[in-house]
Order: sequence, then structure tokens, then C-alpha cells
Amino acid sequence: MKHRVVIIIPAFNEAQVLPQVIKEIRQQTRSWRPQIVVVNDGSSDATGEVARQAGATVVTHRLNRGLGAALGTGLAYAKQVGADIAVTLDADGQHDPADIGKVMAPVIKRQADVVIGSRLNSNRGRMPADRLMVNWLSNLVTWLLFGVWTSDSQSGFRAFSKQAIQWLRLKTERMEVSSEIFGEIKRHRLNLAEVPIRVIYTDYSRRKGQSPLNAARVLFKLLLRLAR
Repeated sequence: MKHRVVIIIPAFNEAQVLPQVIKEIRQQTRSWRPQIVVVNDGSSDATGEVARQAGATVVTHRLNRGLGAALGTGLAYAKQVGADIAVTLDADGQHDPADIGKVMAPVIKRQADVVIGSRLNSNRGRMPADRLMVNWLSNLVTWLLFGVWTSDSQSGFRAFSKQAIQWLRLKTERMEVSSEIFGEIKRHRLNLAEVPIRVIYTDYSRRKGQSPLNAARVLFKLLLRLAR
């Protein structure tokens, strides 16, 4: 592959599963060797150490700043090294690295600047009922705030073109970033696409994922923004 690809993995206390996630990414991308960058977001466990041992580049926040800050740091790194494509995916094993090529394809074909890997447009893995409700409400609030409809606003599996990497400016530091990205898509008139992805729910990923209570806090913050 001629494109310079950076795969960004935001990680907070993910030492238990991160080595396997990186291993599977390498297996699925061995023919074109992207740079894997783990943003160690103030972890108190060995996340940074195991990521380095697995061959990833590690960028560390001294304190836990949140998902938005970790994504912002990862995209800033991709911009600094001149990446043509940046891919983000979760560190908890929820995403299937076999889908990386599928998520990048619309960017490579110049059909999109931002691609969302949608868990709702796929029959490969079923989202639990509580997550479905949270996701639908998040999609609705995202549409009300930014005027962009998506089937899966909270998906962490994304691809960004070089143009998107250069232009996106993420200001929120926590989970609100997943909706903020759509505001940036609209602000810069970037082309958006969705592709279906496989989702892998385990007891571990369910524990690490966003709880309904935390999601309610995120939605409340977004609604406050809408009321301003």
C-alpha cells in the first residue's frame, strides 16, 4: 500500500487485552505495515509498557484526560508525521481488525474524508439493548446539534483522510468527542460515509464500554450545549 497509514488506539488501563489487539492488527495489516500508535491516557497499569513491547509507538498523557483528548493527541501525531490516512479503533477488543481495510476503502477511493464503522448496519454481532437505546439517543442529539445524521455516532472505529486530519479541531476531552466529530465534518464540509463492521462484545468490553449512566451524563452535556 502506497498510503502512509497511522492506526490510533486510545487506551486507558488496557494492559490486559492490548497486546492481543495489537497482534491482531499486525496480522491483518502485515502486507502494508501501518504505524500503530497507542495514546496511553494516564493509565495506572502497564498499558504503555505492553504496547511498546508489542511494537507500537506510545504517546503518553501524564494524567487521564479522556477519550476526546486521546483522539486529539492521536490525530495531531498523524498530522505531524504526514499520514495520508488515520484509523481509530478501541483498545478493548470490541473491533475486528479484519475490518480496517473496509473502513479505509472509501478514503482510498476518494469517496469520503471521514468513514464511520457502523455497528448498526451489520448483522455480524448484535448490540445489546441498553447500548442500542443509548446509541439512538446519541444519534438524535448529534443530529439536533450538528445537523448530521448517522446510524452510529458513538462508534470508535473510523478512518480520516489527509484533508480531515489537517482540518479537524477537537475541543472536547471526554466522551462528547464522538458527537463533536460530526460538527467538524459539517463545519469543514467533509464527505462522510458509513460501512458495516463486526462488533465483538465480551464481558471485558462490556465492562470497559460506556455505561448507560455515563452516557446519560454525556447526553446531558450535549443538550446543555444545544440550549446555549
